[in-house]
Amino acid sequence: MGELSNKSALITGASRGIGRAIALRLAADGAAIYLAADGTEAELKDVAGACRTAGAPDVQWGLHDLARSGAAEGMVAAAHQQMGRIDILVNNAGVRARKAFGDFSHDDFERLTAINLRAPFFTSQAVLPIMRAQGGGHVVHIASQLGIVASRYGAIYSLTKAALIQLTRSMALELAADKIQVNAVCPGPISTEGFLAGRNPGELEQRARDVPIGRFGTVEEVAGVVAFLLSKDAAYVVGHALVMDGGYVIH
Repeated sequence: MGELSNKSALITGASRGIGRAIALRLAADGAAIYLAADGTEAELKDVAGACRTAGAPDVQWGLHDLARSGAAEGMVAAAHQQMGRIDILVNNAGVRARKAFGDFSHDDFERLTAINLRAPFFTSQAVLPIMRAQGGGHVVHIASQLGIVASRYGAIYSLTKAALIQLTRSMALELAADKIQVNAVCPGPISTEGFLAGRNPGELEQRARDVPIGRFGTVEEVAGVVAFLLSKDAAYVVGHALVMDGGYVIH
């Protein structure tokens, strides 16, 4: 029996990358899984099959465009209806736009803030009465080291991730009395399609040199940190933004 046996987890952005890795890790730890993404049916079916192989007792999925107003609440309702309970919410869905400051459009701002900030905000609000009725739960936001330090060509992304870290603190302070434990994970550069896209080999080599341990992180390492925050070993960790970046922000 895994540590998350008899628990159900809703994971957003679960069709690939970090979200997929988190789903597989929680499945291996015994959780039932609801996979949410604005991807393709084929991608979600593939992840669902992998989660069942990993050991999840039940896997459901749904296509949800979290850029749309009201989509967060609809996603939570669908997950709750199919799973019967939601003990864990991992707000992982996120997008970025790499542009110099001065070149961003209104559409860029609206899309990034909608998916990176509005969606986790209202998803968390929607799951709150469910977790309260169950006697508690866990919320983990996937933020970023770029919510702590600045980087070129990512002003809106950094803005949303900094806000997500502050949302983590506010939620944790208010919800601890309800036995709802809220934390954030702040990954550094992780080897995902989204991070690698559009970067030339020289830029990637320089970014790796900027990391004290000299490499990019893996999606499995992010999933491991999420699993830790959901474990009994982290029962006293509340409102924390856990930075895992190979030492990037220390210099």
